[in-house]
Amino acid sequence: MQNFWPSSGFSQLQRNARGWMLPTDDYLRLFLVRPELALLPESCRAEQTLHATLQDAPTRPVPDAELQALQDDDARESYGLFLRFRDGLLDAGTLEAYYLSLFRAGSISIPPLFIDLLAQAIVRNLLDDATDAYEVRAAEMLFRPQRISTEEGQVLAGDRDRLDMLNDHGGLGDFGRFLAEAGAPLRSIDMQVLSDSNAPDYWEASERHSFLLDLRHEVTNDLSHGLVFTMTRARSGLKALARVLEKWVQHFLGAAVTIRPLQKVDDEAWRWHVGLDIDATALLNDLYEGREVAPERMQRLVSLFRLDFVEPQEMRADVAGKPVYLGLMMNAERVLRLKPQNLLVNLPLRAQV
Repeated sequence: MQNFWPSSGFSQLQRNARGWMLPTDDYLRLFLVRPELALLPESCRAEQTLHATLQDAPTRPVPDAELQALQDDDARESYGLFLRFRDGLLDAGTLEAYYLSLFRAGSISIPPLFIDLLAQAIVRNLLDDATDAYEVRAAEMLFRPQRISTEEGQVLAGDRDRLDMLNDHGGLGDFGRFLAEAGAPLRSIDMQVLSDSNAPDYWEASERHSFLLDLRHEVTNDLSHGLVFTMTRARSGLKALARVLEKWVQHFLGAAVTIRPLQKVDDEAWRWHVGLDIDATALLNDLYEGREVAPERMQRLVSLFRLDFVEPQEMRADVAGKPVYLGLMMNAERVLRLKPQNLLVNLPLRAQV
């Protein structure tokens, strides 16, 4: 087995009989060394004391007066958010139960950072026996925003924060100039397109998020004389992402599903769809209602997928046996923020008695 994403906290967690993750003191301590809570030279005595006592006993109650004693407003807010997250996690009992409760409650009281950290640890758990670097790289999309380029026939997903850092500090220039060279290792910017030849290098570099993922589902070759040959890519990042999403649904909902990328939805009996991000949700709603969609907006659609339940009886009776169509879309800034929680709260599951 490969030890990828060591900072996810997976090694500090424990599994229960269901395979869900139990929080531990060591897992909570990881948050205390993050930049948001780490001590600074100017940290006041009250903050130093709070930090030290939480390191010693991460689950101990913290009275509001102790929090208000912190002199720095940002520190007070950061500790307050951490304590809200900690208490919600401990009350829920597992990372998965807490994650589900955040979205089923209808209102979210913790910042996106905590949600992404939960998702990373959960995905790390369900991929613990993974041996496919494409699948693990695709799984990064569940908790890290991606920048998308569709230039020169490629659809490449790159880690947004990594690319922005390189752009700011590595002399990268615009993303388009970078992609002109992206078919080979780029020492100057430390980014590569994941391929069979460099896939073994992914595991040790997984924390750097420095691999680009090719999201093309098909490759078209012009054979001259007007002949065009289209071939499905065996190593498509979309297929790898689909496998991760299948495991995500199974892990949380206990329902076996199959997911495969699509070029288009050609279904007069289209009954159900789920957007995997906010832009795809809006687009699929408009298409379903027959509203006109501007070409520029359609061009931001990265992919469609078809989801089928292995056991149709697990679906609502009125849609049992029907496919569920999924959409994945970048925003106007070419950033894709996949929201895996949408699959957990919007699938047409049969009501539990």
